Amino acid sequence: MPIQCSKCTEQRAALKRPKTGQSLCKECFFIVFEEEIHHTIVSAQLFKPGETVAIGASGGKDSTVLAHVMKVLNERYKYGLNLMLLSVDEGITGYRDDSLETVKRNQEQYDLPLKIVSYEELYGWTMDAIVKQVGMKNNCTFCGVFRRQALDRGAKLLNVDKICTGHNADDLAETVLMNVLRGDIARLRRCTAITTSSGGEGVLPRCKPLKYAYEKEIVLYAYFKKLDYFSTECIYSPNAYRGHARAFLKDLESVRPSAIMAVLHSGENLSIKESVKMPVQGTCGRCGYISSQALCKACVLLEGLNRGLPRLGIGKHHRLHEKLLSQQPLSSAEERKLKAVDF
Repeated sequence: MPIQCSKCTEQRAALKRPKTGQSLCKECFFIVFEEEIHHTIVSAQLFKPGETVAIGASGGKDSTVLAHVMKVLNERYKYGLNLMLLSVDEGITGYRDDSLETVKRNQEQYDLPLKIVSYEELYGWTMDAIVKQVGMKNNCTFCGVFRRQALDRGAKLLNVDKICTGHNADDLAETVLMNVLRGDIARLRRCTAITTSSGGEGVLPRCKPLKYAYEKEIVLYAYFKKLDYFSTECIYSPNAYRGHARAFLKDLESVRPSAIMAVLHSGENLSIKESVKMPVQGTCGRCGYISSQALCKACVLLEGLNRGLPRLGIGKHHRLHEKLLSQQPLSSAEERKLKAVDF
C-alpha cells in the first residue's frame, strides 16, 4: 500500500527524509527544507536588510542549492539582500573549467551577477602547476589555503558585506572529527560557528545558511527541483585527509542517521580550559591577511613554491617566518631539509 505524505496526508510520499525519517511528498519536502533554512537564517540573524551578499559558487550541489534557496527566500520573505555569485578558478583542467560552465548557466538561470577570480591572477600559479611541483600528497593544503583567501579577495573586489558558503551539516561534522583527530583545539573551537569573522582588516564575515541541512537532503532537493549542478569530484582529492573523516561519518550515519547532528552539536558545546593557550590572531606582515604568525599560511606556501621549496608550507616552520619576512636567505642546511620531502 502506498505511503501517504505525513504532512499534507493527501499526496503519495515521494521520499523519506534522512534527517527525520518523515515520509513526504515532493512539494511538502520543498516547503520543509526551505523553511528550515529560513529558520536558521532568522534565528542566527545572519543578514540585515540592504546588505550585499556574495554566494560562494562552485557549480556543485551545495552551492547551487544555496544560490537557488537564497534567491527564493530573499524574494519570499523580503530579506532585502543584494545577491551575487562569486567563483574561484583554481586552474584544474578537466574539472574546474567544466564546473565554471555550470556556474555561468546558474548566473543566467537565477539572474545574479557573477565574479570569477583565479589562482593564476592572484598568485601566479594554477593548481595544475602546483601539483606538478608538490605531487598528490599535500596538494589539498595549498588549494584550501589559497581558496579561502581568494574568496575574501574576490569579495573585496565586489565590495560586499558578507560571504555565504554552502557548508552543510555533514561538512561541519567531518571538520569536527578532523580537528579532534589532529588535536587542533583552536580550529575545533570555532569550526562549528554559523558565522565566522576573525575581525582582521579586510576579512569579511562568512555565514553558513545550510549549516543544519543534511547532504543527502541537499541532493534530494537538487534532484527533485531539477537544478543544474556539476557532480564530478575534484581529480586531485582522492588522498585528501577529509576523505577518511567522511568515510567514518558515513559508516556512523548508516547505523544511526542522527550521528551527523550529534557530532555537530558536540562540537558546538565543547568548552576549552582557561589554561589552554590559544593562538593570538594578528595580520600577515607581507599581505595584511589575518594570521597568527608573522606570515600567513598563503604567503608561506607561495614563498615555498616560488623558491622551489614546497615543504616550506607543510608542517611547522614558524621559526623561518621572520627570515622570509625580512627577505633573508635560508641556510644550505635549511634548504636541504625543505627539499628532502617525499611527495
